[in-house]
Order: sequence, then C-alpha cells, then structure tokens
Amino acid sequence: MKIYLIRHGQATGQACEADLTEAGERQAESLAEFLAPLAPEAVWSSPFRRAVRTAAPLARRRALPLQTDERLSEWGLAGQLREDWLERLQEAFADPDRCLPGGESGHMAMTRGLSVLEDIAQIKAARVAVITHGGLLTLLLHHFDSGYGFAEWQRLTTPDLFEVDWQCSGVRRIWQ
Repeated sequence: MKIYLIRHGQATGQACEADLTEAGERQAESLAEFLAPLAPEAVWSSPFRRAVRTAAPLARRRALPLQTDERLSEWGLAGQLREDWLERLQEAFADPDRCLPGGESGHMAMTRGLSVLEDIAQIKAARVAVITHGGLLTLLLHHFDSGYGFAEWQRLTTPDLFEVDWQCSGVRRIWQ
C-alpha cells in the first residue's frame, strides 16, 4: 500500500478550529489536482478544520468519502501554550520519551498516528491519502525513515506531501 502523508495547507492559526487562508484554499485545490492522477482510493484526515478543508477537494474530485480520525490530530506537545515551545519541540524530537505537563511525548504521538495507519492498512486499498499536521507528520516519517526529525520539520511546507511505501518503509517527498 502507498500512503500519501500530507500536511495541511496554510492556515490562519494553530487552534483546532483554525481555517485555511485564501492561499491555503488554493493550495488544497492544487494538491487535489496533483494527487488525482495518483488515484488514492481513500481519504483520511485529522478532524481539525484546516486538515479537513485541505482534504475536501481531493475527496470531491475522487468521489470518495472523507473520513476523519482523532488520532490524526496534531501532536500535543504541552497542555498549555508556551513561549519556549520551539526549544521544547526540538528537545522532544531529540528525546522521544520527553513529555511536558499536559502533553504527549513524541513516542506517544507517533504510536497514536501509527495506529491509524495500521487500521487503514486493513482496508486493503492500494493508495490512501492521509492529511494531518506538521508535528505528527514528521513523527510518522521518522518511523519509516529515522533521518526525519526537528530539522526536517522546520523545512516542511504548507502543504507538503510524502509517499510512503507501507511494506518497504520507503519515504519520498513528492511535493514541489
């Protein structure tokens, strides 16, 4: 199975209800146009509005139901906003068991995300699009290729797109 791991388009913020910007809406349409010939057979998304809005044009274009799963929500680094979040995020990528108060460790978030991918693998589709967020996306990529971490997270674009071969654990960035 090929999994297209996708980071949502440009958003107005980080809250669950943050929407896509006008540029993000255009990016979602471009993403759908790019992915349509690759023929994903299922579309899964984080329930966060910016992810759903990124996934919707692809689901419409492919005439597929858009399925959401809480386990695709962004990595909850801490229970409250922190001014030093970037430093803490870098530390969390370096130590996957590090857990800030009220948050989840990188290991916990990656395990949560992988559980969705394992469930999706059971549907026996050849190609699946999965729309999520930068932190969780990078953790999932790290599972398949240990070269992904904080520096790669910093280089992500909105949107971004990676092709993962479920059986071979290969990762390839396919978005320009």
